[in-house]
Amino acid sequence: MEKSTVYFTDFRCKVGTSQLDKLKKLCIAAGIKDIDMEGKFVAIKMHFGELGNLAFLRPNYAKVVADLCKELGGMPFLTDCNTLYPGSRKNALEHMDCANLNGFNTITTGCQIIIGDGLRGTDDVEVPVENAEYCPTARIGRAVMDADVFISLTHFKGHEATGFGGAIKNIGMGCGSRAGKMAQHNSGKPVIETDLCHGCKRCAKECGSDAITYPEKKAVIDYDKCKGCGRCIGACSFDAIHNPHSNSNELLCRKMTEYAQAVCHGRPCFHIALVQDISPNCDCHGENDAPILPDIGIFASFDPIALDQACVDACLAAEPIRNSQLGDNLAKPEWHCHHNHFMDSNPNVEWEATLDHGEKIGLGTRSYELKRI
Repeated sequence: MEKSTVYFTDFRCKVGTSQLDKLKKLCIAAGIKDIDMEGKFVAIKMHFGELGNLAFLRPNYAKVVADLCKELGGMPFLTDCNTLYPGSRKNALEHMDCANLNGFNTITTGCQIIIGDGLRGTDDVEVPVENAEYCPTARIGRAVMDADVFISLTHFKGHEATGFGGAIKNIGMGCGSRAGKMAQHNSGKPVIETDLCHGCKRCAKECGSDAITYPEKKAVIDYDKCKGCGRCIGACSFDAIHNPHSNSNELLCRKMTEYAQAVCHGRPCFHIALVQDISPNCDCHGENDAPILPDIGIFASFDPIALDQACVDACLAAEPIRNSQLGDNLAKPEWHCHHNHFMDSNPNVEWEATLDHGEKIGLGTRSYELKRI
């Protein structure tokens, strides 16, 4: 497979030029105007941020992309699908309220907002997955699949289960309906080491399924309710929770990539990633820890695998921020250094599986040429 082209611009702005100007210039240089959008629905997939989280992308960026689509004759809308956990985005009404409170509305973004899988997260389409090994079909939000053109607008960051949250995470997990998210997460479920449990109830607060109780002041998981998302593992300060399925994070990454394949295959797609506010964990958290790396820039490409690879390479070459989850881990005398920022921030991840599998099934290539704008 030939190298893909990834376009990049940093965040430096001379007086009189804004980051929004640079984003528009980057998208045009990367070829967004080559897409025929005349009279067509254009889904712009992004994350509106959980309430309490401040690391998500500002709506100003979405407006740049939406306005470009309208200039090309398209009918853009912002979209995301409902979550499995009971945060502020578990149904369409609360999801829309969350988006509005975080600054996303028709005035700030220049387009409508549609929750992709409907009111209860059940409005989905079963989509065949080209070259699938794990998910012959994917359950994708209907509004996402009804669009003629698909654009991903991604906040690139760390992630407690997949290592990094990039374009593939935004597309594959983000466009899955609630049933689709369940299918991606069900490859393993955590267990509790009772002797290590302090009964602090932090894990229950993070659980999205109300699956953890404390009948005898020790955490107990109800496996009929548990979805295997792993958020409780990251919440525990005492290493009392772990996943006995050593390949569960790897399987999650591979399934997520196949879901992204289902979303992208057979229609025009374009992908943008802003590598800034690189928090250690997902924007689905109701908080965001300090960035683990400095802001890097904006990337764009027609190839989501090449895009994620370019973002990864830029992050791995960056200097860790000392007062952060990554910096704190590296400063521990007993820390076993992985020489990999994502694994040193969240040691149990298997992030390369995402890129390896994406290349294998034909979603894109890890080989790329970087063009600076």
